[in-house]
Amino acid sequence: MTGGSSYVITLPKEWIKSSNIKKNDSLGLLTQPDGTLLITTKMTQDQVERTKEFNVNDETKQTYLLRQLIGAYISGYKYIKIKSSKRMPPNIRVIIRKFTQKTIGQEVIEETDTSITLKDLLNPTEMPFDKTIKRMHIIVKSMHEDAMRALEKNDKKLAEDVISRDNDVDRLHWLVARQHNIILRNVSLAEKMNITIEMSSTFFLISRIIERIGDHEAKISQNILNLTGNKLNKEITEHIHSASNLALDIFNKSIGAFYRKDTKASNENIDSVKRLVTICEEINTLALQQKGVTALSIGYIIESIRRIGEYAEDISETAINYLLGAEKN
Repeated sequence: MTGGSSYVITLPKEWIKSSNIKKNDSLGLLTQPDGTLLITTKMTQDQVERTKEFNVNDETKQTYLLRQLIGAYISGYKYIKIKSSKRMPPNIRVIIRKFTQKTIGQEVIEETDTSITLKDLLNPTEMPFDKTIKRMHIIVKSMHEDAMRALEKNDKKLAEDVISRDNDVDRLHWLVARQHNIILRNVSLAEKMNITIEMSSTFFLISRIIERIGDHEAKISQNILNLTGNKLNKEITEHIHSASNLALDIFNKSIGAFYRKDTKASNENIDSVKRLVTICEEINTLALQQKGVTALSIGYIIESIRRIGEYAEDISETAINYLLGAEKN
C-alpha cells in the first residue's frame, strides 16, 4: 500500500521488455467476469489490424490458395494481400472473386496488375453470435424440410437448391469462427460485444455442429437426386419421413433449450436420440430388400438423418456443459 488509499503491484520484467513498455507508459486494467484483472498495453477496444500476404504464380494451385484465403479470413486478418512477381494469372483472380463471394465482409480495396488487397469491412459487433446461430438454424431447418419435400415429390430442382444452400451455412460458420478468433486475440472486444470468452467458445462449437448438420442435409439431397425416377416403397417412404421428423424435432428442441437455458429439456433431447437410432435401423433392414442404387441411396439418406439427430445431441450436451459452467456457486 502507498499513500493510504492506493496499492502497488510489481510486473514481471520479461513481460515489460517483450511488450516494449517504457517509463510513464499507461497500461489498461480490465475487470473480467470472474473478478480477475486483465493488464494490457491496448488502451482501446479497437481490433488489431493484422495483415497476411500470399505470393502466387502460374503454378499456384487454385484449391490450395482458396483454403489459405479462408484460413486467413477465419484467423481474423484485417487485410489479405495477394502478390505476383508478374502479371496476376487470370485463374488466381477467379479464385479471389470466389473467395469474396464465399465470405462475409471481404472486399477488394486495391488492385493492380500484380497485386490485389482485400479488407474486412465488417465490424464484429455488427453481427452478434446469437443472431448468426439463429440464422444458421433457420437455413438448415428449411434445407431439411425441403429435402424431404423433394423426396416425396421427386423434385430434382428442389433437391439441387437444398445443396446450393449449404454454401450459406458455411459462410455464416466461417464468420462465427473468425469472430471467435478475433475475441481470443483481443479480450477487450468481448466486453464490447457483451459476451464472455466462454460464451464465444460455446457459440463457436454450436456453429460448427450446425455446419456439419448442413453438410448432411446436402448429402441427403444428393442421394435424392440419385433416386430420381425410382419410385420408393410406401412403407420405406413413411419410415423415412418418421425418422426425418424426429431428427428435425431433436435439432429444433436442442437449439431452443440452449437459448432458454433449459438443462432439463436438453437432457430429454439426448434421450430422444435412442428412439431415432432404432427407427433408422428398421429402415436399413427394409432398404436391404431394394436393388442397386436405390438400396445404397436409401442407406446414405438414413445414415445422414441419424447423424443429424446425433449432432443435435451434441448441441444439447454443449448447452448443458456451458450452462452448468456458467452457474454461480
